[in-house]
Amino acid sequence: MKKRDLLLNPYWEVQDLGQAIPNSPHAVSVALPRWKDVIAYEEKDPKCTNLLQSIYPRFGLNPLIAQIAKKALNSYGSNGSSAWPYPNIATATKAKKYSEKSTHNAEAIIKEILGMQCLIVNKATTPSAKAFWQHTGLGASSRQAAIALNKEPRPLIKEALKAKKNIKERLAGIYGCEPNLIYLHPSGMAALETALQALLKFRSEKSSFQLGFPYVDVLKLPQVIFKGSHLLLDNDLKDLATELDKQKPSAVIVELPSNPMLQCVDLPLVSKLAHDRGIPVIADDTIGSPINIDPLPYADLVFSSLTKSFAGSGDVMAGSLVISPESPWKGILKEIIPSACVAELSNPDAIALEKSSKDVLLRIEQLNQTCLKLVRHLEKHPSVKEVLHPSYCSNFKSLMRPNGGFGCLLSLKLIGGIEKAKVFYDALKVCKGPSLGTNFTLACPYVLLAHYNELDWANNCGVPSDLLRVSVGLEDPEDLWARFQEALQA
Repeated sequence: MKKRDLLLNPYWEVQDLGQAIPNSPHAVSVALPRWKDVIAYEEKDPKCTNLLQSIYPRFGLNPLIAQIAKKALNSYGSNGSSAWPYPNIATATKAKKYSEKSTHNAEAIIKEILGMQCLIVNKATTPSAKAFWQHTGLGASSRQAAIALNKEPRPLIKEALKAKKNIKERLAGIYGCEPNLIYLHPSGMAALETALQALLKFRSEKSSFQLGFPYVDVLKLPQVIFKGSHLLLDNDLKDLATELDKQKPSAVIVELPSNPMLQCVDLPLVSKLAHDRGIPVIADDTIGSPINIDPLPYADLVFSSLTKSFAGSGDVMAGSLVISPESPWKGILKEIIPSACVAELSNPDAIALEKSSKDVLLRIEQLNQTCLKLVRHLEKHPSVKEVLHPSYCSNFKSLMRPNGGFGCLLSLKLIGGIEKAKVFYDALKVCKGPSLGTNFTLACPYVLLAHYNELDWANNCGVPSDLLRVSVGLEDPEDLWARFQEALQA
């Protein structure tokens, strides 16, 4: 693919629909430049879907993965069946067991295709297989598929081991912990899957507890794949204490801050309430970034999508799980997490991640500053009804490191509601599609992408359909503001 400078020449126009963002066979985003393109994407309109050169890897099959799946179906499929390539027999077996348990008259087999373990299911079982693929993030990666298809060379094991060692040491330096407390996964959701699986080994098999409106799969993974999850939107900690006593959950899960509302719970107090009752706390610091905040004194396990700001490149899937050195369960977690983990970060993805994350400290600092400047401009604009950003949240500020910032993400609502949002979105000259944390600015009508089939529920949770989410990149701050000004005046 020919490289395109997305800082200066983003995918934002009608003709850009379906372009891989960035120009890479491993891109994790795809261009949806108009509001109606987002609707068409969600409605699975062939006029849109046939143009897609990429897709967020957990929401569908990357084109390279799709080639493996097609080979599996050609050999073993039947009318209406689907195939889901996994990196090893453990992950494929887990997907098969879930699919069979969740579907009446399920039909599922595992066949090896080009060294990959492909779960092949009938039409009735496809929704369950797709749910497992999306929520767990355990599927094979595009780089693994590229190697299987002889499109890319297999890396040397020595090089991969060195890359993983460097990544762990880099993360350990950021978190302020030992590298042996860090585990690398094929995605952020896979890291949460390991955490929940580990807790099953020493906690009662009860549902978990989600505090604050969460990213869709942070809620869906425990809710759908595990024992369920209770959601508490009320930040009244008296209610939390009552609910913890009532539910006795396996864990409390929080986001630092939440996506897309960018609010943060009072983590020290939440931690105390949970720990007083013998309940572990799991935190997602993907958006806040451990460079900006320090959750380890309070959370027992911290998971993160390294796909986002840590990588920045937008073309590598990865996740991390960190055991807090201060957790009362540190010893048992160190013992059981290795056996709970069914897939680690692949060798080619580790090498790509190590390279892309070398400048993470410098990038995060610039992203912090540019995003904050854009927030300050937007909050003064007469067309803007509300800006959501961690700088407005005292709980987030209480977790910040001495030189930390507020991250790369903001959300906004416009005066004029959804009609104004459509006009603004279509006119905005930045890349538009799913994901966040990329080196280039990436905008989307988040609620439509994450909750299209449950918009009323999201709205009742205080998350309206006209909310726009912006992941700020490394563009010149004044140039970026000029683009937003132009779109606001459209």
